[in-house]
Amino acid sequence: MPRAVYESDAERGPPLTPPEQAYHERVSVALPELRRRMQDAAVRSGRPADAVRLLAVTKGHPLAAVRAARAAGLCDLAENRPESLVERRGAFPDPDVRWHLIGHVQRRKAPDAVEAAHLFHALDSVRLAERLDRVADETGRRLPVLVQVNTSGEGSKGGFTVEEAPEALTRLVTLPGLLVRGLMTMAPFVEEEEPVRETFRRLRALHEDARRAVAGYEGTELSMGMTNDYEIAIEEGSTMIRIGTALFGERIQAP
Repeated sequence: MPRAVYESDAERGPPLTPPEQAYHERVSVALPELRRRMQDAAVRSGRPADAVRLLAVTKGHPLAAVRAARAAGLCDLAENRPESLVERRGAFPDPDVRWHLIGHVQRRKAPDAVEAAHLFHALDSVRLAERLDRVADETGRRLPVLVQVNTSGEGSKGGFTVEEAPEALTRLVTLPGLLVRGLMTMAPFVEEEEPVRETFRRLRALHEDARRAVAGYEGTELSMGMTNDYEIAIEEGSTMIRIGTALFGERIQAP
């Protein structure tokens, strides 16, 4: 079992409960294989392995999953809802953890997002951006964000369209309470590889065009790729992959 966080048996604390033991064992087996496949995909894209950050998506899992991720040395943890993120940060106050908010946020939940997120991945409207900007200004911080773009064109997915994104970025980079770090997308859940690959290619192309054409846009991050498609995403330029099932197994509804 990995000892990335603990230096001695005294520091390990009380014995693990059965659920905690199960999560630790699963992560200790899954993580090396996941890192190997990440490295291979990065090499295929002509980049070093450390060019891609792994986000451990703990949503739907108990706090035992958070502890297992940290014991394995993972520092980037992700939740889907702002209230869950606030709760997790309160229950696990580890200063070395970077908390990512990866799901849609209602404007009334903007204070939770500004309070708890080190990086918000799903900025999907100008109205939400302006609300976050006001809250951030009131609290004296700049919220790092990624702009969500619906590059697959699926009606079930949120985000700006590819056509809307340049104009939206032009507005978003002027908001003083936000720090636009890059873009995010989600690929369709299909067996065919090409639609998935094309979804990621579109985001990378939009990102590169925006860096040339949108004054003030200096984003460096592309958040794309999940358990079922992260290798393709890395090959197409992802800098962050969002992994839950491959690390922790199928989600259970947990506080």
